[in-house]
Parts: sequence; C-alpha cells; structure tokens
Amino acid sequence: MKTIAVFLVEDDPVWRKGLIDYLNKEPDIRVTGEAASKEEAIERFAQSAADVVLMDINLTDNNLDGIDTAISLLQDHPDCTIIMLTSLTDEDVIVESFSAGAVNYISKSSFKEIPDAIRAAHTRQSAIHPTAAQALRNEFLRLKNDEYQKLLSPAEKDILRLIHEGQTQTQIERSLHITKRTIKNHINRILKKMGVKSSKEAAAKARQRKLF
Repeated sequence: MKTIAVFLVEDDPVWRKGLIDYLNKEPDIRVTGEAASKEEAIERFAQSAADVVLMDINLTDNNLDGIDTAISLLQDHPDCTIIMLTSLTDEDVIVESFSAGAVNYISKSSFKEIPDAIRAAHTRQSAIHPTAAQALRNEFLRLKNDEYQKLLSPAEKDILRLIHEGQTQTQIERSLHITKRTIKNHINRILKKMGVKSSKEAAAKARQRKLF
C-alpha cells in the first residue's frame, strides 16, 4: 500500500497537532511536513515531498492568505495538489479558492471526510464537497446570466419584456414608438443571438434568465 504524503499548512497549533495525529492514524496517509504561515509553507514544502497539501484559508487575522499561499506554491510546483481547509462557507471565497487552483474545499467541521478527500485528490479523482459544488454551480449560473445580459441590447430586452406580457407587434410599435420593420429586425437578431426559433420562446428564456 502506497503511503500518501501530506503537507499541512495551519496557523493554529492545537488544531494542527490534532489533525496530524488524526491523519497519521490512517494506514495510507502520513503528514510529512507542516507550516504555520505562507513563508514557512513556501520554504518547507519541497522538503516534505508531499503528494497533497491541506491549506488553511486563514493563516493570519482572516486575511485569506491561504489563497495567496496556494497561488505561490502552484507557481513554483505546478503539479501540487491543494485542498483548502476552512470554517468559511462564503461562496465568493470558495470560488476564489478554486480559481487559485485548489482541487477541493472542505469545512473543518467535516474533518472526518478529510482522509477520503486526500485519497481522491491524490488519484486526481476529487469529488468536490457539496458546499463547494453548490457555490461553483451558483457562480456558473451568475456568469451565464452576465453573458446573456451583455448579449442583448436594452431595446431588445424591452421588446422581449413586452412580448412576455402578451403584446402584439402593433402594441409594441405603440409602446416603444418604433416601426414594425424595426421590431422585426430586432426579433430576427434576438433569435440568432439566443439560438431559439420563436419570439415567445426567446421571451420565456429571457424571463428565466432575469433579463427583465
């Protein structure tokens, strides 16, 4: 059985010792290095010959410097596998951690899941923790919505809003003070941009995406 070497970066000495003792009881996991700060982590990581890094996200005064440390380690060691370990569940922080290169994000309250997370990360098969997965899904939806917001012009959104409200082209012509030809040109562009076949479908999709 191959032993997985773990490098632990954690500023709280009590938590660090407790986690080391806990992980070292696993038959296939051994903590081969530890650090309490970004500087120590950068200095000691190579000596640890670690397969997986457990990185506390707050090393000093809630500064999220664990994210900076992860970025620095990955710059020097691109194959480094990092799991962020934290008590924070803020979605922006979770997304930022993955953007920095982390492969997973686990709450300290879920410490019993850490050994399996280490094994999964080591085999490059990390199943992202549910809390982190939800945050990433929300971020993906936000990005898609931003994409749609930029996709349509204000005039196109107005037309879709009125279509959604049930107005005919004649009524839209009066409401927006534009010609039917202009409305048809807008609708043709909208259908191409949104990849749909009808104005009603476009309006429904725009409403779903909260474009108006």
